[in-house]
Amino acid sequence: MGPGAGRGAGSGSGHGSGLGGEGAPLQTPGAALKAEILKDPALVLEDRDVMRALLDAGGGLGDGRKVVDLRGKLVDRLEDRLDRLEETHRTVVAAAYENLAGTQQIHRAVLALLEAPNFREFLNVLNQDVANILALDMIRLGLEATSAPPGADLGPSGPMASIVKALPKGASDDYVAREANAVARKVTLRPVRMALPELYDAKPLWLQSEALIRLDLGAGKLPGLLALGSEDAQRFDPDQGTDLLQFFGAVFERLLCRWLA
Repeated sequence: MGPGAGRGAGSGSGHGSGLGGEGAPLQTPGAALKAEILKDPALVLEDRDVMRALLDAGGGLGDGRKVVDLRGKLVDRLEDRLDRLEETHRTVVAAAYENLAGTQQIHRAVLALLEAPNFREFLNVLNQDVANILALDMIRLGLEATSAPPGADLGPSGPMASIVKALPKGASDDYVAREANAVARKVTLRPVRMALPELYDAKPLWLQSEALIRLDLGAGKLPGLLALGSEDAQRFDPDQGTDLLQFFGAVFERLLCRWLA
């Protein structure tokens, strides 16, 4: 038996499988391309150049190459994308209108406070006009004081007396940061869980959420706290933005310093 025959017998044995005798068959370029497409068909549908080439190769409708099906699938995908874009557009427009409305409310509230001719009227505007403009159910102004017992009324005699409350030294930051992992920020939005009794007297059962604005009254003076309360549990939420209330708080600080000077 010649050398060629011996090699032929060896190639047929199990030891020849590593040389391709029993291995996977070689794929043609077309089969390899088909395998790649089947791995992720979405790549074809999302590639504009590939889809354009396929549609041009189809030569129109009904030529038996199923190009019409690809075109339909592409249209479906484009319609889905358009629906998502329209929904995003509606969401953005709604958020823009809501932000514009909020900005207008804050501006109206600030202008109302600026027009107050005296401190009593300033508090009356805060308790009436600002509460109505911002749709609030309760407003309290807490001032840290060492000369008055905690919870004492500090406002002018009459209906406005209870709007301003005496707070113990350090109570503003302590109350803002009372909840676990909380930080004493300039503006804090949250549900009402442990109301400060010196600020609210006895917490009303309907008070569900609050916005707390820390007030810096200047060098040598103890800070204060402006509390805006709502019976709506979703009105003030930690995930909401605070830019507008920060602006309102900055204006309120300056006006209050003027009246307390």
